[in-house]
Amino acid sequence: MSNPINIEPEWHAALAPYFATEKFQQLADFVRQEYLSKTVYPKPENIFRAFWLTPFSQVKVVILGQDPYHGPSQAHGLCFSVPDGVKVPPSLQNIYKEIESDLGIKKDFQNGNLENWAKQGVFLLNAILSVVAHTPASHREKGWEDFTDQVIKTLSDRREPLVFILWGNYARGKKSLIDSSKHLILEAPHPSPFSAYSGFFGCRHFSKCNEYLEDNKLEKIKW
Repeated sequence: MSNPINIEPEWHAALAPYFATEKFQQLADFVRQEYLSKTVYPKPENIFRAFWLTPFSQVKVVILGQDPYHGPSQAHGLCFSVPDGVKVPPSLQNIYKEIESDLGIKKDFQNGNLENWAKQGVFLLNAILSVVAHTPASHREKGWEDFTDQVIKTLSDRREPLVFILWGNYARGKKSLIDSSKHLILEAPHPSPFSAYSGFFGCRHFSKCNEYLEDNKLEKIKW
């Protein structure tokens, strides 16, 4: 990793004070060493892919995930998303089912690449941005969470109105970082097969999100 802050310029400006902190320097050093010594996902050039595809001024919706997929070829820097040609993971299949039921549109269950959402302003942020192969949560509590909490807080403080979509207890734990007087916060259980039937299915977050965007004179997302 020649440049540990290979991040989109608007985001770099928004987060510049944080990048200057010792906390971030320690995180960057840790991540660099991990990539040099282990198999780590996503590829280093994709760590900040969500930021490149959705610049700070373009964010309309934030979907928060936990950490990247830990299998080969799956993670590419966007939460819940997988590259073209990779089997759609179970949680994303359930997201597609809810979109079909909520909006009455047909989803392609062979394609799990969500870059098209990102380019429309859906910021697909994992709380942890790297993971050792086949070792889920291996980069937990190494500094990524502090960084992404800062990202969420900066969006809450400096942008409005946004939609924050929080699925599962982990994501819902970030609610305190968001100013609910300025933004719409949508909460539901995680779309994983273990919890989707306990309230994710039927949450209608996709229509609620678009109604809010429309009410605020913003273009709806083509889910």
